[in-house]
Amino acid sequence: MLPFTTEETISNSEEQLINFPNQHDLPCDDDDVMETLRHKYQMDLLLETIYPWLEKRQDGFAAGNMFVYFSPYQVKKYDYKGPDFFCVLDVSQQERKSWVVWEEGKTPDVVIELLSESTANYDKTKKKLVYQDRMRVPEYFWYDPFNPDDWAGFAIVEGVYQPLTRDDKNRYISKKLQLALVCWQGVYRGVDTVWLRWETLDGELLLTDKEVSEQEKQRAEQEKQRADDAELEIARLRDLLKNSGVDINGLE
Repeated sequence: MLPFTTEETISNSEEQLINFPNQHDLPCDDDDVMETLRHKYQMDLLLETIYPWLEKRQDGFAAGNMFVYFSPYQVKKYDYKGPDFFCVLDVSQQERKSWVVWEEGKTPDVVIELLSESTANYDKTKKKLVYQDRMRVPEYFWYDPFNPDDWAGFAIVEGVYQPLTRDDKNRYISKKLQLALVCWQGVYRGVDTVWLRWETLDGELLLTDKEVSEQEKQRAEQEKQRADDAELEIARLRDLLKNSGVDINGLE
């Protein structure tokens, strides 16, 4: 995505001239697209798997490629670009056109940017400073869908981003979400590569809709197999008793 402004503030006189708009007044679509199809799939994977988790909590919101308005100066400068992924806790789950900080009362808790050749340097420098200094996003991660080694995480400590260290399972832990980010080799939407995924702290992946469906199908097949095996065992025992001269009709 393209950069945010790094302008720190606007003067009181300028700010007074701006009527703070709401999400319905602000632009929410610039017809911009993700860098590649893999970038789009990676964003979708992060969102698809975290939505059910948020629904269970009933107090969170996540979006991708959505404008985040944190300053009226953005409106003045027509600077509307948003994170590739962000998540906010302790807010309602209602639909939104944009994330407007002065309406919501808080900035995102977690932001993830998906790097590309055209955006990597900006995401790692000026945009990182925007998240640190202007938005005060507690946790910031970046990931390159075509280069999984280019993966980093940061948490604000005394106002400054400090690098996070991966745990013994090579995961970054989001303390805000109490979830882990893990590199996972597998197939998503027909693409076999290393994907960035959410995982519980106990090591269970947050599943896609397809994975949930396949898991339920497998569980149903296992239940049917157990039922079939039980019927076969009952039939075997009946034959055994019958061959032993036992009147099984009186046992039924």
